[in-house]
Amino acid sequence: MVTVDSLRPADIVIFARDCAATQIPYGNIITVPKGTEAHVGQTLGGNVTLQIAAFGLVQVMHKDISALSKDGAMIIVAGGAGATPATEQGPADEKQVWEELKACYDPEIPVNIVDLGLVYDVKLTTLPSGNSRVDVKMTLTAMGCGMGPVIAEQARDRLLTVPGVAEADVQIVWDPPWNQSMVTEAGKKRLGIW
Repeated sequence: MVTVDSLRPADIVIFARDCAATQIPYGNIITVPKGTEAHVGQTLGGNVTLQIAAFGLVQVMHKDISALSKDGAMIIVAGGAGATPATEQGPADEKQVWEELKACYDPEIPVNIVDLGLVYDVKLTTLPSGNSRVDVKMTLTAMGCGMGPVIAEQARDRLLTVPGVAEADVQIVWDPPWNQSMVTEAGKKRLGIW
């Protein structure tokens, strides 16, 4: 087996079975047929961005990584990406919430949504059960990006893996408009925009 983290840009992978993928930047869900060859773009957050001749850029989500193979070996997600929902009781740790958000990436940009400055607000509310509800307000780098709902769903799914989180909601907002000054120092370094 090959792990997602061991893949490098331009590696060639093959779809070992038909697989759902999201077209970038439109956000359309398509089915990539078994036997399709693809070139790796990036492998961040447990998801893989691929270049496919017939479809352009697509993202395969962590839950479908096993549809990919490299040199005949199945690819797996290591380190728990795509973990099952958390069941721990009690309020969530806000630090863990932020760490999970840092595991979410725009499939075209190799910087997480926190360091890109896309996350505007995170609010934890204690529910009657003692667990937490997490409400996130975030934006995108461009209003026309069709990947917004996909990125928001990815963030929501990751938040639900945090111990103590029973509910999560991620809303896309446009005020204030995003600009490059919102990128953290770590994000600027990664992007090379000192």
